[in-house]
Amino acid sequence: MMSNDWQLDPYLKERIHLTESALDLYLPGTETLPASLHEAMRYSVFAGGKRIRPVLMMAACEAVGGTPKQVLPAACAIEMIHSYSLIHDDLPAMDDDDFRRGKPSNHKAYGEAKAILAGDGLLTEAFILLSSPRVFTDLDGEKRREVINLLARNAGSRGMVGGQVVDMESEGKEVDLPTLEYIHTHKTGALILAAIEIGAIIGGADAEQRRALCRYGEAAGLAFQVADDILDIVADQDELGKDVGSDQERKKATYPALLGLDGARERARELRKLAFSSLDVFGESARPLREIASYIVDRSF
Repeated sequence: MMSNDWQLDPYLKERIHLTESALDLYLPGTETLPASLHEAMRYSVFAGGKRIRPVLMMAACEAVGGTPKQVLPAACAIEMIHSYSLIHDDLPAMDDDDFRRGKPSNHKAYGEAKAILAGDGLLTEAFILLSSPRVFTDLDGEKRREVINLLARNAGSRGMVGGQVVDMESEGKEVDLPTLEYIHTHKTGALILAAIEIGAIIGGADAEQRRALCRYGEAAGLAFQVADDILDIVADQDELGKDVGSDQERKKATYPALLGLDGARERARELRKLAFSSLDVFGESARPLREIASYIVDRSF
């Protein structure tokens, strides 16, 4: 049972600290050869960020009676994959962004070749961690295989990578709403959904709880990208941490471009309502998930 004075900010800070301490432990240090590659990998992982995916994984695990530490290796793995995707997303061949999280993008700091390899290293390191015999010692083999398979599928061509491809192919074109939702639910939503579902699996969710959390993850993942689309228009560079207006400049498929700013905000509100209703089977244990859904949407207003 959560206390009446529970607040989201301390909750986030505590779980971000837990994630970053574990990432520091799990990632190869700069004393490990090749030092320059590991430095570039750590540069992007520790460049800041909201750690939304690890926090959501912990919150989902807690909602079904688990603890944050149970999912910590998987939470770190998903953050490594997310960081790799940002490194590659910023490359000149992709979005060609000079800044990420208020700092020079990885390719600006280390060169394009090193940035590509740093992303490759982080993706591989995630699965080294998930398959290590030193983690998940209390998780049965079948659940471990399910977690690894789920994360790989959501990160690959039928998930995040597939969404990136359709996003690139849609630049400068008029797209319909189903295409836009495909891009967002895959490019951004797939890893967020994976975080929620993995938290449910490791936390021991029953079938009903898992379905409910997946519905939440689908809504929250799409809401996150809708909010990002809005922020690309209304935020300043310090707040956004990267080049402002880059989506508009490249004529990318976004919710404001298709629905207008007011329509995009209304869609974000609809998704927040859907995320909330998905959690009706839970009580106070899902309060962090509800508050995070509000946080995701409210940052765009």
